[in-house]
Amino acid sequence: MPSTNTVVEPDFHAMAPHGITIHTGRISIENPKMEDDAAFEALMVQIRASIGRAVRDVMSCEPDYLIMGMSSETFWGGKKGNEQFQGRIEELSGIRIATGATACDRALRVVGAKKLAVVTPYQPVGDAQVQRFLEECGYEVVAVKGLRCPTAVSIAQVDEATLRQAILAVNKPDVNAIVQVGTNLSMLRLADEAERWLAKPVIAINAATFWYALRENGIADQMPGFGCLLRDH
Repeated sequence: MPSTNTVVEPDFHAMAPHGITIHTGRISIENPKMEDDAAFEALMVQIRASIGRAVRDVMSCEPDYLIMGMSSETFWGGKKGNEQFQGRIEELSGIRIATGATACDRALRVVGAKKLAVVTPYQPVGDAQVQRFLEECGYEVVAVKGLRCPTAVSIAQVDEATLRQAILAVNKPDVNAIVQVGTNLSMLRLADEAERWLAKPVIAINAATFWYALRENGIADQMPGFGCLLRDH
């Protein structure tokens, strides 16, 4: 997970069944600015430069499986970019990894969604990468709301009222599911609640990624409070 991220770790701990332990390698980010497209791309360069060290650090505890606690890099470059990223990390670590992009695709197939709306904390360049990945996977992206957070840290400071407004803004009549990306946005419980107002899946990236990781490891525990994936699938 990025060193600037204060949400993904508590989210994963909240969802962990009894007997599952979580250990974190931190991807160092010295300059968290992301106020425009250029700054956002510079942030991605920092992540690529330091992720190898984070993987090597966390592998020292001999984990069974890895989860990428950041989603933007996994959408970058579309479907092929995610596959290449996953391959690099699995080669470096010697074990399997769950990425947010792969998890979203699996989740959307499980819930049977075809037409999507997306909420992100990103700048337009990041939004475009998410849309590209989803469209390459065969989905139609009907609406995207990027919150354009000015720093990587400030993503976690987005309040619930803003997130509610974003969900409602993208909820077009023909949308089958709403997808929230950006692991530093706190949306686990709001997504679960929003599914009841909207009567459709609201896929929070942290729930999707952790659900995917559990199921890939044969862990079938179901639990309420985190959305339809962990409750029903």
